[in-house]
Amino acid sequence: MTWAGERGVGELFVSVPRSLGSSPDLVWVREVHDLASARGVRIAALGSATEWIDDPRAALAWQADALATGLFDGVHLDVEPWLHPAWDRDRARVVVGYLHLLDLLAEASVRRLEVDVAWWGHEVATPGGVPLDRAVAQRVDATTAMVYRDTATGPDSVTDLGRHVLATAAATGTPCRLAVETRFVGTDPASRRQSFWGRDQRVLHQALAAVDVALRDHPSYAGTAVHDHRGWTDLPR
Repeated sequence: MTWAGERGVGELFVSVPRSLGSSPDLVWVREVHDLASARGVRIAALGSATEWIDDPRAALAWQADALATGLFDGVHLDVEPWLHPAWDRDRARVVVGYLHLLDLLAEASVRRLEVDVAWWGHEVATPGGVPLDRAVAQRVDATTAMVYRDTATGPDSVTDLGRHVLATAAATGTPCRLAVETRFVGTDPASRRQSFWGRDQRVLHQALAAVDVALRDHPSYAGTAVHDHRGWTDLPR
């Protein structure tokens, strides 16, 4: 956990399997919790299963089991509806199911619910006519926008891609983090600008600091998130 303190990490999103309470992973998660708590680092249960859009009962069971352990400060949901197989042919149904899932998870627990969102969510209309990013922000406690770029400011940068989702977050009173990528996503120019893979940690840290400076006065900006621990620590020092 030393690396978290060295990098100013305030919260960990810990991937949690189904039925954590009876899983062999429980011992490891408890160790992470104890180490994090000793250093004042929060941890959230990370869940990611697109099929939960069609089976919200499974998501509710996952959340209840994870929170019943008493190890988490909240839930971080990485369900991405655009990955659903029906996204292109029946988008309205997928969106309705996704928003219903968020409603159920939020109603089932008093713990903080934060969700990952796409920076282009304002371009997707819900059946009620509300842009998807706003419909999501109205249902959760916080969002994390996946603005995967390797520059902090300027055109096609972290702050540029984040401007719409931050504006929506401000309008709804919802804190919003901006997330960057550190894993390998491809070698073509379009892929390379989506990740800090291949750069050293100094470049990443300078970019995150520049984002903080650029957005320090924004009412909804809640800091940055990094995907993920392995990608981050694998970057050369």
